Amino acid sequence: MKKITILGSTGSIGTQTLDVVASDPERYEIAGLSAGSNVELLIRQAKQFHPKIVCLATKELAEQARRELPASVRIVYGEEGLSEVAAGTDADTVVTAIVGSRGLPATLAAIEEGKTIALANKETLVTAGHIVMERAANKGVSILPVDSEHSAIFQCLNGEDRKSVRRITLTASGGSFRDKSRDELEGVTVEQALNHPNWSMGAKVTIDSATMANKGLEVIEAHWLFGAAYDQIDVLIHPESIVHSFVEFDDYSVIAQMGLPDMRVPIQYALTYPERRPSPAGRMDLAAIGKLHFRQMDFERYPCLKYAFEAGRAGGAAPTAFNAANEVAVARFLNGEISFLGIERVIETVLGKLTAAGADSLEAIAEVDAWAREAAANV
Repeated sequence: MKKITILGSTGSIGTQTLDVVASDPERYEIAGLSAGSNVELLIRQAKQFHPKIVCLATKELAEQARRELPASVRIVYGEEGLSEVAAGTDADTVVTAIVGSRGLPATLAAIEEGKTIALANKETLVTAGHIVMERAANKGVSILPVDSEHSAIFQCLNGEDRKSVRRITLTASGGSFRDKSRDELEGVTVEQALNHPNWSMGAKVTIDSATMANKGLEVIEAHWLFGAAYDQIDVLIHPESIVHSFVEFDDYSVIAQMGLPDMRVPIQYALTYPERRPSPAGRMDLAAIGKLHFRQMDFERYPCLKYAFEAGRAGGAAPTAFNAANEVAVARFLNGEISFLGIERVIETVLGKLTAAGADSLEAIAEVDAWAREAAANV
């Protein structure tokens, strides 16, 4: 039986991971769960899956959970509690599904304890990919991608010589506004932006999909996961989200991974790798789908993706600043403080002000992150 801890169990990836666990209860055991402020859902999850330890964002939320859960469940809170859940159980695999850069310390704590990482928190590699990958290598820890695009590339590369890879292509749905011109984006609402045509995701990731910042984060993540140069990474818009990504090799052969847009498939693959198991997701019928469409990425239409490539190529502090500025800008848009197009203007302004060159330690990364957040809040 595989023992699993889920960081971010009440979010979109976390709840779908628990769907996978519930579909095959003889195979999995939940060792730990963490959530932010959704204490009611965490309590329900803990009562169903019986973890040994749970974590919430604050002491007050932890006390609320204490009144509802059995005394056998250890309840912790805050950043220290999150790292304890990640590293302090007998879990084999830690699913890192927390949105944003706050998942980094807990991921590193899990790596230090030799846990396999099922990575759904792309910001961890964006802000500290060089540190995370080095520590994982030193500890002999596997990092298995959960994002559908990176899971697809991982599957396409199985058994292949990495040196023969010519190009990696990430596919993008295009988000909520893929059929709108830039002029039509003036004045779009939060509700419109959150109406993703293909995927069921949390608010932040859905907004990132609409701006294409999410794909930019994925480009930087792919660079670290697969050792690909930025000039080897492409992005195509694929409205159907059936081809999740593909790899071109030196002989111009292309291997693609396909399936219905259901995150339970890559989640389960990360949990069962290298084995494949029957999935709770539906079966794909290409004849019923009929046609698949692809179009070139327009970097003028989606400048956030352009900024991500530029930050990735610049390296050092730039990816951290890109991610922090984007997180703040998205929060400001969701709170009604700035317009949808204001998100990209915030990112551009913050990157234009960046002077810090290096981010070779966690302390330096934290300093850049804090600076970028303050700068983004004041644009």
